[in-house]
Order: sequence, then C-alpha cells, then structure tokens
Amino acid sequence: MRLKCPLCGERDRREFYYVGDAIALDRPTPDAGDVAWDDYIHNRDNLAGVTRDLWYHESGCSAWLVVTRNTVTHEVLSTALASDIKRGAAK
Repeated sequence: MRLKCPLCGERDRREFYYVGDAIALDRPTPDAGDVAWDDYIHNRDNLAGVTRDLWYHESGCSAWLVVTRNTVTHEVLSTALASDIKRGAAK
C-alpha cells in the first residue's frame, strides 16, 4: 500500500506508523462528562468499508495524517494533514 504524504509525496506504507481510528481528533472537552469520556476511550466502530485513520509519518517528515481508506478494497481515497483537519473542525 502507498500513502500520499501532503508534504513528502507518495511513499510506501512502511514509512508510516498506524495509530488507529481518527476519533482522536474528536476528543471531548474536559467537562464533557463520564459518558462522553467512556465512549471516547473505550468504544470504536469496526467498520468494513470507508474509514478515517490516523497515521504518523515516522520515517519521513514526522507529520500526522488522516487517511481515508476502504478496508475492504484497500483503496486509499485521500490523505490530509491532521492539523489541517483539526483546524477546519475548529472553525
């Protein structure tokens, strides 16, 4: 599998470290309550199909990426810097 780093271009997947579901970008506020925090920490969907994952460009520019991909076909649909995604959500 190849991933396109927005800073370095297309690279082999072995340059990246898979972190998991990009839900980490949707962290609850400190005062969100026990139910919200329990859901954030413990519950994940295990979807077959399109997912948003968080990857770290470990052997490259050290950027955090959000990779949208299909877990059934292994097709990479898009990549973006996590900081850009987070900044866009804050607007």
